[in-house]
Amino acid sequence: MKTIVLLALVGLGAQLVDGSLGMAYGATSTTLLLAIGTNPAAASATVHLAEIGTTLASGLSHWKFGNVDWRVVLKVGVPGAIGAFLGATVLSNLSTEVAAPVMSLILLALGVYLLVRFTLRGIDRRHLGKPVRKRFLGPLGLVAGFVDATGGGGWGPVGTPALLASGRMEPRKVIGSIDTSEFLVAIAASLGFLFSLGDEGIDAGWVLALLVGGLVAAPIAAWLVRHVPPRLLGSLVGGMIVLTNTRTLLKSDWIDAADGTRYAVYAVIYAVWALAVAHSFRQYRKDKALESAEAIAAAAEERNVVAESPAAEAIPAGRPSAPRD
Repeated sequence: MKTIVLLALVGLGAQLVDGSLGMAYGATSTTLLLAIGTNPAAASATVHLAEIGTTLASGLSHWKFGNVDWRVVLKVGVPGAIGAFLGATVLSNLSTEVAAPVMSLILLALGVYLLVRFTLRGIDRRHLGKPVRKRFLGPLGLVAGFVDATGGGGWGPVGTPALLASGRMEPRKVIGSIDTSEFLVAIAASLGFLFSLGDEGIDAGWVLALLVGGLVAAPIAAWLVRHVPPRLLGSLVGGMIVLTNTRTLLKSDWIDAADGTRYAVYAVIYAVWALAVAHSFRQYRKDKALESAEAIAAAAEERNVVAESPAAEAIPAGRPSAPRD
């Protein structure tokens, strides 16, 4: 029972992260599943089965609010489904001794990406408006789907920034289209795991717990994104993923680091993580102050324009502009 409650909380937390950043549900939940000792292939299978429900709910919500470009969904989602099925098959046929460090390496890379991106750059919108290339969407979906299945996450971290950088789409439509197309990826990855693993290591209760937690978190995420800066949340989550998967790698047969070495690495990661979070918070405060100053300046300029307009000059001071009844 404790495990079920823990998994529900994992699903809730992962969906809060995903709903606020548009990415990292898989990376967050798979990292936490590995941390409690779940088999790598079973962890990814469990997450993707739960994602069938969470991505369906997310896609319907985005569609309702007009955040979905269906052409992009199909052009990215179908190759993504193929890549996810292949990735699930590859991961399922790896031994646990090999699969665990491989998955941790992928998750570690995603964690470093999240930490660096949100600490140093926040939400990058410099490339918006550039034309998107059709031949770019297919390979993007194939790679993102493969990484998503083998790493237990990666569809959002790979697909969302790539589409944002490619241009022509509003950020809300990028996130809506990626979230909606992930439904196809989740189905394909789940089928790949079921064909390769059967139901070995997959607990339906765990899947349901993750699903329920994710569904409960979906509306909360809409509130959270208004109160917790995405830049700060990205740094927090990225650091957590880096720390957890570094621990897995240092304890693996690949490295098997001594206790002193591991503790020294952990201390460095904690220090860098704390600095990253502090920097993200300071930059968030600066950005907010700059936005406020720009808003005040824009309002003052608008008042000056109205005051200098011919209509305003035609009305003598102290005299009403129209007769009173």
